[in-house]
Amino acid sequence: MANQAGIRAARPTIAIEGRDNVSLAEGLLNLQIVETVSGVYRCEALFGNWGTKNNSLGFLFFDRQLLEFGKGLTVKVGSSVIFDGRITGLEGNFPDGRAPEINVLAEDRFQDLRMTRRTRTFTSISDSDLMKRIAGDHGLAANVDVSGPTYNVLAQVNQSDLAFLRERARSIDAELWMDGSTLGAQSHARRNGGTVQLRYQRDLREFAVLSDLTGQRTSVFVNGWDVAGKKAIQHEATASTISGELNGDVSGPSILSSAFGDRKEGLAHTVPLAVDQAQAEAEAFFRMCARRFVVGRGVAVADARIRVGSFVDLQALGPLFSGKYYVTEARHMFDARGIRTEFTGERPGLGRP
Repeated sequence: MANQAGIRAARPTIAIEGRDNVSLAEGLLNLQIVETVSGVYRCEALFGNWGTKNNSLGFLFFDRQLLEFGKGLTVKVGSSVIFDGRITGLEGNFPDGRAPEINVLAEDRFQDLRMTRRTRTFTSISDSDLMKRIAGDHGLAANVDVSGPTYNVLAQVNQSDLAFLRERARSIDAELWMDGSTLGAQSHARRNGGTVQLRYQRDLREFAVLSDLTGQRTSVFVNGWDVAGKKAIQHEATASTISGELNGDVSGPSILSSAFGDRKEGLAHTVPLAVDQAQAEAEAFFRMCARRFVVGRGVAVADARIRVGSFVDLQALGPLFSGKYYVTEARHMFDARGIRTEFTGERPGLGRP
């Protein structure tokens, strides 16, 4: 394959506490930045750690003057920031046949939420207000645009704040991310980080894609009990729940129904107390399964625009697999070969032959 693995000749810029550091950029050996749809943006940066410092030969960074726990670490490609977080770990590598190295581990501000575990209850609260409150607990601003019911009681039981927020986001088909010191939350349908067009054998160098019916369902139902009305409640989500996202493709539930018949699933782990809660739970789970009908993994030339929440519009892949994919994981990679972007994308439909 020409231009193996989609390499672009470029070297990232490294900044500590907001100040670009040329020596770190030049000493960078390996870089991996990973963003997933579940939150926590993490970075691993490997640097050479042997050379001349203060007129003597020795270790460059073990004095913890430059690379220190809690310091801000920013990585840019050109003028685009691809990581902004704080140092959480320092690893010494002493390989055979090479000079010593230091591996720097960093996470974004979700680290605060991940390391805070609580048991508490919230009363008469919506998911939007809950997310804003937890953001405030950590001194974060909040950019929250989600809808959903108001709950009489929500319980956080021996969970980290991040795990609790993830659980609440999943229940209303929303996604979380961190932008510097701002907690972002938005419904999947409204989150749109832009579209990047990639063409196979040009800026899309590799791609493997699977359409799989095993995780699909023709409908999902949720049962509960309306305490105030003293009656049972139920909501069933069907293929119409995902129809607005198909863009003319054929959905997994539709193909499943034609090939194997109805495959229904009931959610036993939810106990909704109102009809709108049952509807939110059933439709969120149905959409999550349906969107994973077609999942592809690709390697592209380095592009900071390829981020979780964006779309990649893939061309020259034939009638079944060409089209838009929602990015659920992005990895910006740098090593001896150069820099590239790897991604995972999903879509709820298969193109028509």
